[in-house]
Amino acid sequence: MKAVIDTNVLLVANGQHGDVSRECVQQCVRRLQSMQKGGITVVDDGYRIFLEYQQKTHPNQPKGVGDAYLKWLLQNKNNPRHVEQVSVTVTAKDTFEEFPCPQLQPEFDAPDRKFVAVANAHPDKPPVWQAADCKWLDWWPELAKQGVHVDFLCPEDACRFYRRKFPNKPEPKLPAK
Repeated sequence: MKAVIDTNVLLVANGQHGDVSRECVQQCVRRLQSMQKGGITVVDDGYRIFLEYQQKTHPNQPKGVGDAYLKWLLQNKNNPRHVEQVSVTVTAKDTFEEFPCPQLQPEFDAPDRKFVAVANAHPDKPPVWQAADCKWLDWWPELAKQGVHVDFLCPEDACRFYRRKFPNKPEPKLPAK
């Protein structure tokens, strides 16, 4: 199993997202723990993902599963059995040559673009794990057409947030499992 992991998965596992369901927290915890046992986390070799993780968690004083996961990830950053690093090319601030949909890139939250670029740059095109950021529900179909898949760990929560945030829009479909 390989994946690019959005920061919100670590935050949800830490209990730092008060609006998610208990099931969502448990799912994020299970996924991070399974990644530690036998998966490969894909990150960029410019440490953009690591820096974001470090800014939003506390790996030196682990309190939650996300914090502990980051501490473990940092300890294993040079171990190819657990971490693979890929290069991405910055063309402007938070803009990447490897982002597979140039027309979609400006719509993306700037900090989220790196996850897509990293997934696309990796030869295996690992999925991007997404916890509950509902905006990704609008983006995943176009990304999938380009070979980048989004794995919604908490689809019910993401849909609930989408309905709240965009009450006048029809709820988008989820990717088939």
